[in-house]
Amino acid sequence: MPEGHIPAACTHVVPYPSQHAAAPIPIPSDCGKSASTLPENATYESYGATLQGSEDNPYHPFRSRLDWEIARWAKLRGSGSTAFSDLLAIEGVAENLALSFKNSRELNKIIDGGLPPSRPRFQRHEIIVAGESFEVYFRDILECIRSLYGDPEFAPLLLLEPEKHFTDEEEKTRVYFDMNTGKWWWDALEWDRPGATVIPTQLTQFGSKSAYPDIRCKPSRRGQILLAYLPTSCLMHIKNKAARRRTLANLFHACMTRVTQPLVAASRDGITLMSGDRVARRGHPILAIYVGDYPEQTGDCPKCPTDKASMGNDTNISRPFRPLADVLDALATIEEGPRAYTTACRKVGIKPLYHPFWETLPYTNIFYAITPDLLHQLYQGVMKHLVAWIKKAFGDEELDARVRRLPQNNSLRHFSKGISKLTRVTGKEHRDMCRILLGLIIGLPLPHGLSPSRLVRATRALLDFLYYAQFSCQTTDTLSQLNEALKSFHANKAIFHFHFPKLHSLDHYPRSIELFGSTDNYDTQYTERLHIDFTKDAYRASNKKDELSQMTIERHGKYIAWRLEHDKTAQWADLDMKPRIQMARHPSVKSVTFADIAAKYGATHFRDTLARFVVQQNHPNLAAHEVEQRSAGVYFGFNSVSAFHKIKFNIPDVQGLGLQTSDPRDVVHVRPARKNKYHNTVPGRFDTALIQEQDRSAGDDSASSEAGEDFRVVQVRMVFKLPEKGAAALFPSLSPSDRQQHFAYVHWFTPFASHPDSPDHGLYKISHAVHDRGSRIGSIIPIENIERSCHLFPDFGPVANRAWTSSNVLEQCKDFYLNTFADLSTYQLFY
Repeated sequence: MPEGHIPAACTHVVPYPSQHAAAPIPIPSDCGKSASTLPENATYESYGATLQGSEDNPYHPFRSRLDWEIARWAKLRGSGSTAFSDLLAIEGVAENLALSFKNSRELNKIIDGGLPPSRPRFQRHEIIVAGESFEVYFRDILECIRSLYGDPEFAPLLLLEPEKHFTDEEEKTRVYFDMNTGKWWWDALEWDRPGATVIPTQLTQFGSKSAYPDIRCKPSRRGQILLAYLPTSCLMHIKNKAARRRTLANLFHACMTRVTQPLVAASRDGITLMSGDRVARRGHPILAIYVGDYPEQTGDCPKCPTDKASMGNDTNISRPFRPLADVLDALATIEEGPRAYTTACRKVGIKPLYHPFWETLPYTNIFYAITPDLLHQLYQGVMKHLVAWIKKAFGDEELDARVRRLPQNNSLRHFSKGISKLTRVTGKEHRDMCRILLGLIIGLPLPHGLSPSRLVRATRALLDFLYYAQFSCQTTDTLSQLNEALKSFHANKAIFHFHFPKLHSLDHYPRSIELFGSTDNYDTQYTERLHIDFTKDAYRASNKKDELSQMTIERHGKYIAWRLEHDKTAQWADLDMKPRIQMARHPSVKSVTFADIAAKYGATHFRDTLARFVVQQNHPNLAAHEVEQRSAGVYFGFNSVSAFHKIKFNIPDVQGLGLQTSDPRDVVHVRPARKNKYHNTVPGRFDTALIQEQDRSAGDDSASSEAGEDFRVVQVRMVFKLPEKGAAALFPSLSPSDRQQHFAYVHWFTPFASHPDSPDHGLYKISHAVHDRGSRIGSIIPIENIERSCHLFPDFGPVANRAWTSSNVLEQCKDFYLNTFADLSTYQLFY
């Protein structure tokens, strides 16, 4: 199914050894032309053919562009149906705008009757459980698959056959990313007939809603379909809690059995599927992944035979899964009576459910299909417990004092009031805490004189596991590091004195990644976003309707764009085409004098430093003392430069495998203090950044860290552009096209040591680079030398200095630790 942007991989690829895998089949006679003669955008032409009267009006069934734009705004951005109807009811509004509708009801009628639906419609079904009737609303699952598979926007993104990827031609280090690179797809089906194509189906259950499958990480691409609304009854009339839980479980499985029933025959026999480029294949939709909210997975482990009492005691990533054959044999004893059935289920370690929905699904092993859940197992599970324990051990006052004094960074949330008073903490907030957690506890003494070493080691190990688990491209090496981090945590976890079953779920991460690819293929952080879109925003905006009209409008908008441009606009641009650095076209301040640069930006030696930079650029082979002599004679025909307060970066693929599916961005802020509209002073912000070190004048040439080789930390004090005439006079040998346009004045930090400062926390320690007289060493560099922003933890010691603030700590504190957990790409850069 669609997976997002398909990158050009820099890996050794082993294709599936069968020419029949995903081979096209003849298009059924009712589809018209053969695949070889169909135009590129045949699906859009087919869509347009259903719109009678659209030959001369690309906006049909709307009268005009204005008619269409207002309808689109009302459905996608409007405040609600009633408010929109009230607006159009104002005398003259609908008439003067020449609209084809006068209220929301008429607009809905146009959409429902004039536009082909973009997704299958819901149907209602009654489920009888324990003598009580319940309503379930769902779509035909096969029609949903056909809708996704046949969407022309997804045609170039479909993954149709399994592959093995390796970093080397010797095939020693395997690579896992998209789902078709995992082991499950390779072994899923015997390709015995032309056109056999596995369609991995992912069911994601959040609350009472289900959706599947997705263009990973991009909910806005509508690669997910809301499949069913399940009953939410709590059955409070059943007083016995055990009976109530059992009845609720049976209700859930009865509903899901009805929803997934069409998969039974389709998985076994296959169905004809037509992709958006009008190529037919025989597809076998198989339930491959089931992502359940954690309350669905309480009790004993749902994947392996480990009982609840033993979960989390130790780690073993090689634990065998529950034997599916034995479980199915136990489920088959249901006809032998309740006692025999309960006994058989107890022996294989499952609850005595009445026909679980996965029981009859061909090729589905539910114990493989239940996948890791970063949001609920890690952020809202293990990390939630860790943060709570740290707050209890160290106290709120000191932790909050440290949090408030951390310097700001584009990747981090600034908790201006600390973290102790947060209530109903979300997964996103726990993620933001994890990015700063290690820096908060370094140097903090534990009560009663206990050594904090094991605490720091355990915290570091758990953060390592969290970050390795999030890699969008995994290898056998990173999976080994994932396992080592888990072992390190268990070796040091006794300091916490806590035990909870969610720790056990971490054992299954490596195996699931090997089976189904990286965890972003089945991460509930993205479907939680859909929970809001599908069941809240869409519900409110459509006046108690489902999201069907919104998606229909969006699809019609894509068709209109194609009609107007006569070509489908690419939705996923090649990441390699984007410039690494993006600067604003116009400066933030057109003219800043040299005096203001020193006073407002803190670039105290700007003129002298610029003179040395000019000499070095024009005469790169001069010795240091010769540069000093010649710089005294440099004349500036100007006394001001234009200033830029922001540098934007597109982060390249750190792993170097060409498999980056997301588009991470970064920003360096360089802004002096200013007054806001209330005349209050807003402190300046001068971010720190990593550079590819070329100018060694800031210190000695001692070795950099092995992981961050050739990198150096600087604080960016000024980003500027020289006047054109001044640049021409200063660099006469360079043509305008060869001259660098933007420069940065930076203050240096000391080079990285060859190893981290401590094996407990594993962070690199740096200090301000200063002259003999104590002033900070500054240089001017081209902004192309800046790799990205970085974040520093102040060395707080046992007690944070209360005179420090987030805006002055980079100047007042002398020693720092590089925060390698600021974001995932920084972590990958150093480990």
